[in-house]
Amino acid sequence: MAQMRSRPATAGGIPDEGIRPTVDGERLIAVFSALVEPLGRSLPPSTEVVLHDLSKLPNSIVAIHGDVTGRRVGDPATDLLLKKLHELSEDHIVGYETHLADGRRIRSSTMIIRDVTGQPVAALCLNSDLSVWESVQDIATSMLDLTGMRKPTQQAGEPRIVPAQASDEAEPEVFVTDVDQLASHLIRQAVSNVDVPVELMQKRHKVAVVRDLKDRGMFHLRDAIDMIATTLGVTRFTIYNYLNEIADEDAADSDDEPLQIGKEG
Repeated sequence: MAQMRSRPATAGGIPDEGIRPTVDGERLIAVFSALVEPLGRSLPPSTEVVLHDLSKLPNSIVAIHGDVTGRRVGDPATDLLLKKLHELSEDHIVGYETHLADGRRIRSSTMIIRDVTGQPVAALCLNSDLSVWESVQDIATSMLDLTGMRKPTQQAGEPRIVPAQASDEAEPEVFVTDVDQLASHLIRQAVSNVDVPVELMQKRHKVAVVRDLKDRGMFHLRDAIDMIATTLGVTRFTIYNYLNEIADEDAADSDDEPLQIGKEG
């Protein structure tokens, strides 16, 4: 199991100056960039290979082969990748299922690449369009039915095998081609979870929105403070204060001293 590693952070786990480029990181990114196309050509055409340079967040895609999600070099990371970096969770998520906006099922894997110091520097992602295989399955099923070669029915007492499925409660990963789309999605999800119209929100509701956005990795995006402040109808300094309150609460829960963001004005 991958080890969790710490990184410089301000209050609430927000990266201090983001993920910085390193010499070994640049070397790794160059190596994996050169592998994206041959790896993509070795896989079925329904699979997309994507490499993210994490020092370039949010517009982190530096190499891509395939056209499953419609993204290009220079497009942003997904909401899942931002959240994964914020949580410092295990390095790899393999074979999870999500959906595209047009309803197609996608099976994805996300692998974090670290330099010699343990800092995350890149993410290699595979996205496979399952609709192609579903069509093949439908054809095969139809042919087996026509030839009378249906599978035997399950006999009493035999164990029932159920294929693994993604949790119904899990939010699907969102693939976007614009940072504003990503920011709007994150904010919309956080506000929706509070289930109170912004104009009727009290302070506790707005703090809950900020905490949710922090957990989603929203603060990896430039101008996140201003975007959230505009949505909630408060000043950017109020957002700083909310973050400090959240950091204090988290520190109290873990009996650690809170890390403070300097207040302005």
